[in-house]
Amino acid sequence: MTERLLQFIWQFQYYNASSLCTEHAEPLSIIQGGTFNTHQGPDFTNARIIIDQTTWAGNIELHVKASDWNRHLHSEDPNYQNIILHVVWENDVEIMDANGTALPTLILQPLVSKLLLQQYEWLMLSQDFVPCQKQLPVLSHLGWIGWKERLAIERLQHKSAHVNMLLQQANNHWEEVLWWMLCRNYGIKVNSDIFESVGKSISINILAKHKNQIHQLEALLLGQAGLLAGTFNKSYPLLLQREYVFLQKKYLLQPVPVKPFFLRMRPANFPTIRLAQLAMLVHQSSHLFSKIKEIESLKNVLELLNVTANDYWHYHYKFDEESDYKPKQLGVQTTANIIINTIVPVLFAYGKYAKEEIYIEKALKWLEELHAEKNTIIDTWKSFEVSAKNALESQALIELKNNFCNQKRCLECAVGNILLKSNYQQKVI
Repeated sequence: MTERLLQFIWQFQYYNASSLCTEHAEPLSIIQGGTFNTHQGPDFTNARIIIDQTTWAGNIELHVKASDWNRHLHSEDPNYQNIILHVVWENDVEIMDANGTALPTLILQPLVSKLLLQQYEWLMLSQDFVPCQKQLPVLSHLGWIGWKERLAIERLQHKSAHVNMLLQQANNHWEEVLWWMLCRNYGIKVNSDIFESVGKSISINILAKHKNQIHQLEALLLGQAGLLAGTFNKSYPLLLQREYVFLQKKYLLQPVPVKPFFLRMRPANFPTIRLAQLAMLVHQSSHLFSKIKEIESLKNVLELLNVTANDYWHYHYKFDEESDYKPKQLGVQTTANIIINTIVPVLFAYGKYAKEEIYIEKALKWLEELHAEKNTIIDTWKSFEVSAKNALESQALIELKNNFCNQKRCLECAVGNILLKSNYQQKVI
């Protein structure tokens, strides 16, 4: 037994509430079990109970062992002066209140279904991809829709916390924050940290001064990434190298200490290509965050982000290494990824920050209009008859896997709740 499971059982009344008695054999009725308190103080507040025909209003505290009351020093804490009931799994010691009177105590252990406890233990010990995968889908179609919506919003709230942290670093400059996050996204997983460092090393004010010269933008980005260091034979990399030397001195730029990685990467994702595409995005747009705020149609966002690196890269993946002709256009899936993981979180965070519901609704609407992501997590959920019909739902299932299933937060999960409730109901029936 854990204290969190005990709280869960009490919160949802998954115990036999008929003929309750305190440890001193006083008849007990629970009128209201209280409100679960996630902050400092008693576990449940604003409770109402009847003990031996006397009605009490106050707070309820739960412990696995009654002696935990003393171990947690609750007697010395003023937050615990209005405890009307002590609910325990094991009553190993009698607890006194501030007046020296025995604290009314309810032992919950004999009142809880063994099937519920077995189900919980099975979930906690499971080594499967998802602890409950053998019992899925569990929820009804409508149940999954509601749970996915909640999960998607929770995921966006987590991402908003990161956006807000960047906003502080950027002195509340939203254009700068979007620029940093775009850089990170363009670096994909392997080079995300390095690309973000490159973005932070060049302010958008500097980029704005050179946005009409694509070769200067490439020089700034590739140079700050350390990709213009060395000896080149062809004219274009030599041009970029000269431009970078000049711009570096002009703006006192310090290149990032670690170069991007090429190893085990598809050529289309080489850092040279991704930085060239990022340079083209800057070249073709201005005040990007302001534009995105104004755009209503997802189609227009896709068009805005749909860039192709300049002509040199049609024949190259690396400097001085010619390849067959292939325009280096940002793919549809990559563009969608940028919207899902950068544009939408920033827009959602801005809506929260500015208290403008219109931006929150637009962010969610764009997720609903995008195709579901394709990855191992989504494919595995589908094999358990839990599918994603759009990006909002795929984001929800990623959140469920990473922040609920992996952490065994079954007590906070709609699926886990139903499984435990069903075992409680079997016992009661």
